[in-house]
Parts: sequence; structure tokens; C-alpha cells
Amino acid sequence: MIARIAAAERWARTSDRVAATEPARRGLRARFEREADPDGILDSVERARRGHALMTAHMLRLARASAQARASAQARRTAAGRDRRR
Repeated sequence: MIARIAAAERWARTSDRVAATEPARRGLRARFEREADPDGILDSVERARRGHALMTAHMLRLARASAQARASAQARRTAAGRDRRR
């Protein structure tokens, strides 16, 4: 809750969110590019393409895990509701 309050206050004082988060996005892209080309032998275009593909795969894994967590939570809520009705 403390972190959420701090985030809300930060964004209230930030006029340009895109500029404020650009360093983080740049760092994330660089991480996947390093993973795609750890030896630095690819040209920059190919490294960026492969890095983007790795980032897409990562985000899809996160989305899948999130969907599974939501489904599991829903199943628990449904089961808990059935238990109460008995």
C-alpha cells in the first residue's frame, strides 16, 4: 500500500510520463538485446529484432501466468461460495 501511495504521488507530480519511463524501457530493451546477442556479433538491426522477439515471448509468458492466476483465484472464489451455501 505504501508503494502504491508513493507511485500515485509521483505520477501526480510528473507532467510527461513517457519521458519519465523512457530510461526503464531503454534498459529493458537492452537487457533482451544482450540476451539475444551475448557476444555482440550481430548487427544492430538483427540484435534489435531478436531482442524484440525475446521481449515479446517474455511478455506473453507474463500474460499467461497472470491469466492462470486469475483463473485459479476465480476457481477458489467459486469453491468458497459453494462451501458457504451448504
